[in-house]
Amino acid sequence: MITTLGVLLGVVTVVFLLLHVIPGDPAETMLAGSGASEAEIAQTREQLGLNDPLPLQYGRYILNTFRGDLGRSLFSNRPVTVTIAEQLPATLQLAAAALLVAVILGFGLGLLAALRADTWIDHAVMGVAVLGVSVPVFWSGLLLILVFSVGLNWLPATGADGWQHLVMPAIVLGLVGAGPIARLVRASLINALRADYISMARAKGLPGSAIIGGHALRNAIIPVIALVGLQAGFLLGGTVVTEAVFARPGLGRLVVEAILSKDLPVVRGVVLLTAATYVVINLLVDLTTLALDPRQRQ
Repeated sequence: MITTLGVLLGVVTVVFLLLHVIPGDPAETMLAGSGASEAEIAQTREQLGLNDPLPLQYGRYILNTFRGDLGRSLFSNRPVTVTIAEQLPATLQLAAAALLVAVILGFGLGLLAALRADTWIDHAVMGVAVLGVSVPVFWSGLLLILVFSVGLNWLPATGADGWQHLVMPAIVLGLVGAGPIARLVRASLINALRADYISMARAKGLPGSAIIGGHALRNAIIPVIALVGLQAGFLLGGTVVTEAVFARPGLGRLVVEAILSKDLPVVRGVVLLTAATYVVINLLVDLTTLALDPRQRQ
């Protein structure tokens, strides 16, 4: 728990400092279209506390964060928690669907490659896995839009009004996570199949399905669970580009707009939520790994 709080504090601190390095004045950005005078801009800076020393701003922000107060948007004047809560469901929906695609494809391809190790099937599957990681999300997203929306007219290209709008974004984002999972499943399962206890099981005459499902896969899956947890955090952060390509609402678009407009409270809130989610996921993965492998409790 102490480590978790330390990581969150470090993330908040780094983001706080980086956002103050970004060129531009939030007060000037807020009043850019109103024709405000220099005196009005200076007054706005004073009201926002931007003239205070940086340590004082940092201490005030940390104290408010621990109270659950993430501040108000500099432009909409709405609570940051409300703004994030409105966009969070769309992002979680996309991240969950992409993780499901990544797990299904990753386990399927990795299992196939391990059972056909050192054959053309193995090489082809690993080629697909590497391709999924290497192709940029924006390129694969535009390609799917061109084929399935413009060419075949099967799926909508933009929006988030139903499951049809989720198919292509989930596939595009899920392919990125499927590659590492497939490679690790293959490596772990091959190592497990070469272990002495597998040779003993074969000598006893157990069928291949029982050996793979009951023994090899059970031990090979432990390191994969840790990777799935890492991929979950990665996919949550990877929704930024995907939401932009498919014009979906969500935290990705929200934080990009907030960075461009220098809406510091919104950026800090989104980053803090993302970091907290990532840390919690990794904590759950560690607990799951300990439950599955009692040897690690030592």
